[in-house]
Amino acid sequence: MASKIRVLIVEDDMIIAANISLQLSKIGYEITGIETRGEDAIVHAKLNTPDVVLMDINLKGSIDGIETAYSIQANSDIPIVYITANNDESSFERAKKTHPFAFIAKPINMRNLHRTLSLVEEQIKKREKNEFMNEELVEFLNDRIFIRHHGQMVKLLLEDILFIEADRNYCHIVTAKQPYLLTATLKVMEDKLPGSHFVRVHRSYIVNITRLEVVAESHVEINRKVIPLSKSYKEALLKHLQTF
Repeated sequence: MASKIRVLIVEDDMIIAANISLQLSKIGYEITGIETRGEDAIVHAKLNTPDVVLMDINLKGSIDGIETAYSIQANSDIPIVYITANNDESSFERAKKTHPFAFIAKPINMRNLHRTLSLVEEQIKKREKNEFMNEELVEFLNDRIFIRHHGQMVKLLLEDILFIEADRNYCHIVTAKQPYLLTATLKVMEDKLPGSHFVRVHRSYIVNITRLEVVAESHVEINRKVIPLSKSYKEALLKHLQTF
């Protein structure tokens, strides 16, 4: 019996979706819902926060599964498993940029799907363990943090941090002098750092707003580094800048 992993099914063929839902429910998964349109899936993921999304690439509506995955991941670091009959190479290359956990071809083999979700569960547990461990490896003070670097605890003043870039379960903390690799998710850093100075601007970036040099329509710049600015984070960034 599988653990109660929460699964959102995004599939525009209701017969296929209902069959997946039934089969996964039988072996212990919790289905948060079935959505046929990308727009509805984005709203659903915000309100219900599944552990994993089964995402068909070809969807009804104005956005496809890949664009839907981008929007979902802009708000939450949720693993994506694509389910598709589309073998188009350009779609595959686009989908790869969302860093999916896996691709499952139609017609769906339920044993393969179950195995894939079991692997996703292991990754979720590993990430949670890393987050717990990093509460001990990173010490946050009012104006500085101490991180483990080459076997030593290194002091970083918060004012020296330019931005933080996510790399799956790791983060690159970038200063003007050098970057530091930290075994922690971007979510951990977002929760720990003072929100008055450090603001999420993209699913993969947190910036120090005191070091911003340019704020454009779809990007910001710090120390000549161009960082994408997602629409979902833009309003919050502008509010921070107005009150700063």
